[in-house]
Amino acid sequence: MAANYPEYIWQNGAIKPWAEATVHVMAHALHYGSSVFEGIRSYETPNGPAIFRLGDHLKRLYMSAKIYDMEIPYTQDVLAEACREVIRRNGLTKAYLRPVAYRGLGGFGLSAETPIDVAVATWEMGPYLGPGVLEQGIDACVSSWQRFAPNTIPAGAKAGGNYLSGQLIAREARRLGFGEGIALASTGLLSEGAGENLFLAFDGALHTTPASAAILNGITRHTLITLARANGIEVIERDLPREYLYLADEIFMCGTAAEVTPIRSVDGKPVGGGVAGPLTRRLQGLFFGLFDGRTKDEWGWLDPV
Repeated sequence: MAANYPEYIWQNGAIKPWAEATVHVMAHALHYGSSVFEGIRSYETPNGPAIFRLGDHLKRLYMSAKIYDMEIPYTQDVLAEACREVIRRNGLTKAYLRPVAYRGLGGFGLSAETPIDVAVATWEMGPYLGPGVLEQGIDACVSSWQRFAPNTIPAGAKAGGNYLSGQLIAREARRLGFGEGIALASTGLLSEGAGENLFLAFDGALHTTPASAAILNGITRHTLITLARANGIEVIERDLPREYLYLADEIFMCGTAAEVTPIRSVDGKPVGGGVAGPLTRRLQGLFFGLFDGRTKDEWGWLDPV
């Protein structure tokens, strides 16, 4: 979280001062992780600030809520305007957005019926994994923590409780001196990073783990698959064993927060030449080109603030 908090936040239908957006200590979500959320970015563009794939992110928020029987008491259009309004009121352009819906104060049992509270926060945020990582890449490690098995916790929901897994993976990696951790699925095959999807390059083609590998089917992941295929780059969704991390020509992580982050080594073994490779650089150019005009937005992904 940013050290300098913004001035305003949207909560339960109204813009209010940041410090007034409070939650009771007995709220259901605090005790049981019963929240769903999204991470969204706004970028500066030649036509002014625009939110990237706002509709797709909010659609996923409602889908996550549906899995957990949480009825969000606002329409998607209302939350879309809340996202735009909170950016405008805070005077931001390039920013990170966090819509969140959660079970508030009510009953105390696991299955208790409670009000569903909703908030939308925004703040300035640079590269998620640290300054310079988009250019220099990071050193990653395979985590000792696995992702959850099928039919336990739904990985396809972007739910607060899911990120306890990501915390274990990320904190272990930092403790060991790495920039980020990579998790295996319960099958022993590759899953994803602590909070990022994973791409490996072999002979000019991109390989990425499938939705069945206990991953969040990321919107940035979908964006890169779409951009790659539109530009003649082959993309293969497939199961991948751990050792392919040591054999790949290139590897990068992606996500709303991480954007397109190269991985220069895994478990101390250099990836390719130990620097971001040509395919990674090309995907970075296509992705960031959406915001500076170099890549035509053929899909209507930019939502003006």
